[in-house]
Amino acid sequence: MANANQTLPEFLLLGFSDLKALQGPLFWVVLLVYLVTLLGNFLIILLTQVSPALCSPMYFFLRHLSMVEVLYITDIVPRTLADLASPHPRAISFWGCAAQMYNFIVLGISECCLLTAMAYDRYVAICRPLHYSTLMSQQACVAMVGISWLMGIITATTHSSLIFTLPFPSRPIIPHFLCDILPVLRLASAGKHRSEISVMTATVVFIMVPFSLIVTSYARILGAILAMASTQSRRKLFSTCSSHLLVVSLFFGTASITYIRPREGSSVTTDRILSLFYTIITPMLNLIIYTLRNKEVTRALRHVVKRQVPSP
Repeated sequence: MANANQTLPEFLLLGFSDLKALQGPLFWVVLLVYLVTLLGNFLIILLTQVSPALCSPMYFFLRHLSMVEVLYITDIVPRTLADLASPHPRAISFWGCAAQMYNFIVLGISECCLLTAMAYDRYVAICRPLHYSTLMSQQACVAMVGISWLMGIITATTHSSLIFTLPFPSRPIIPHFLCDILPVLRLASAGKHRSEISVMTATVVFIMVPFSLIVTSYARILGAILAMASTQSRRKLFSTCSSHLLVVSLFFGTASITYIRPREGSSVTTDRILSLFYTIITPMLNLIIYTLRNKEVTRALRHVVKRQVPSP
């Protein structure tokens, strides 16, 4: 990525070092959220592997979404915890910063695509039930997951190559707690225009296009549900779809605010709070939504617990 004749700079991540009174409480909050998110997602992965009730394509996608969430939060939180435990800002190497951003983009784009695949699954199940077994075959589901990862890898490779070949100051300071695209890009000394166009193009393609597809899918699903005669069937389908809709709203809402809102008037503190929410808090909220609001998951969990714990 970098020019062979150029000395690679170290980046200084400021994190929350200017908010010393909050560093201690934030450390424990972030640690608790991290542990809950890890344990919960590992539980979903296990349940969707062993429970016969959770073997449909929807839970196949949910299992892969949980895998992405585990990797996504692990790419960010351990480093953030180490920074919060330190009284001073800590440096991150050029390649360490590049690796964190690369993984962050791969996993973020993969999650966008997986959420879109899950919306398509619900659309086919409700609007085209007679074709469901054909359109959502095992091969089709595996292909969708593979394409999700491929889109993430292509986007991350493109962005990282463009950004980390730019010239940076000898000691660039990132007013953030992670090597996110925009904070790093703003530090470049020259040649940012091409990378900014690339970032904006990717934002439109991987935030607005998937979100539009999901909204279109759910508009058709809503029409199909309202046309049903049975109130009980309508209620069941609304319950099934509401979990995914909440997760989609959280993910795309926070991503849109972060990457599409005007740069003018935004503050460093606001940027960090938004990033903290969508990188650390949102994965935990996704977990809560998919477990507490999903009756099939909670039923499968009770069934597994009953099998493991013998009755007195």
